[in-house]
Amino acid sequence: MSQPLRLGIAGLGTVGVGVVRILRKQAALIEARTGRAVTISAVSARSRDKDRGVNLSDYAWEDDPVALAKRDDIDVFVELMGGDEGPAKDATEAALASGKDVVTANKAMLAMHGQALAEQAEAAGCLIRYEAAVAGGIPVIKTLTEGLAGNEITRVMGVMNGSCNYILTRMEDAGLPYADVFAEADGLGYLEADPALDVGGIDAAHKLAILSSIAFGTQVDFAGIEIEGIERVSIEDIKAAADMGYKIKLLGVAQMTGRGLEQRMQPCLVPDRSPLGQLAGGTNMIVLEGDAVGQIVLRGPGAGEGPTASAVLSDICDIARGWHGPVFGQKASTLTAATSAMSQAPAAFYLRIGLLDKPGALAKIATVLGEAGISINRMRQTEHRSDHAPVLIVTHKTSRKALDEALAAMSGTGVLASDPVALRIEDL
Repeated sequence: MSQPLRLGIAGLGTVGVGVVRILRKQAALIEARTGRAVTISAVSARSRDKDRGVNLSDYAWEDDPVALAKRDDIDVFVELMGGDEGPAKDATEAALASGKDVVTANKAMLAMHGQALAEQAEAAGCLIRYEAAVAGGIPVIKTLTEGLAGNEITRVMGVMNGSCNYILTRMEDAGLPYADVFAEADGLGYLEADPALDVGGIDAAHKLAILSSIAFGTQVDFAGIEIEGIERVSIEDIKAAADMGYKIKLLGVAQMTGRGLEQRMQPCLVPDRSPLGQLAGGTNMIVLEGDAVGQIVLRGPGAGEGPTASAVLSDICDIARGWHGPVFGQKASTLTAATSAMSQAPAAFYLRIGLLDKPGALAKIATVLGEAGISINRMRQTEHRSDHAPVLIVTHKTSRKALDEALAAMSGTGVLASDPVALRIEDL
């Protein structure tokens, strides 16, 4: 009979407790599917005394996750603490140095240190598995590394942060302003302890960096991502987009071009009848495009105890079966350093401009756009406010470079009441 696979779990928050619960409930099923028992030897968390709603008395306790990672009675170190530095990184490195495989849900650590950790793991003959780090319960890592291994990936795209998708869809459904829905989401526990990680696009960008590395055979390059959050999206933008047949989504897009790797995470307008446009609530969706398979769409819960713990268990089960492979789909030594490239593909843009209520203001904006080579497709001026006149413009296709030049020139016209909001209209 095969020896049990022994786990050490660091981090007993929502996901860690979920892993313990699944292992207790499905022990027989997991053994039948992997051919060996999967057991927990020891655990670690910040507090021993916290009531987590699950019995932990059968497991040894380590106050220090690094000590847990080095224990002789564990085969796999399960890192569920989070954070790109500190205990999570230290314990992961200690586990690899001790010859332990690692399963993690830590997108930030992989986005910032993925290349170095992959090199360390592969040099030691160890695994790092991280299905839970991207899109919760959606098996996108396995799809890219295994299911689409024979494809040249041409584009990765998706909604990768359920909290932002909840905020944007809730704003539209309830007709509420951003500040009200942000407070609601925070009160429901949908946001990170630092909400800027969610609404600022950083959390989703961590995920995009990981997917880009696998898809395009490059070293993880979080610094090369153009990041813009949803903080400036207003209910007026939501309503205007709906009137034109669009939804606003925090959209991640990565593709390799002749100039280098384009990676961007920003709010965009997408057709309301598209799969991404119809995505509601806290759900995630990843769209993968390959030369052989064409386009496939993966949709599912992007967070939560059950979905994320399920993804962690999928990695544990693969290790129990004896699966072995490189961290990012090919050997770390073959991953190329990414050359970052700004997106140059022409696109239409939605602009919301607050103008001072003075004669000739709108004409000055139209002149600036014309001088930048940007033509106006349609324009609407909404009801005057007490201090400004809101103007909504949709451009014909143009480059982001030309648009940025025009936006910079607008600041010198003396007619702006506020900084313009510019959102790309994405062709899907």
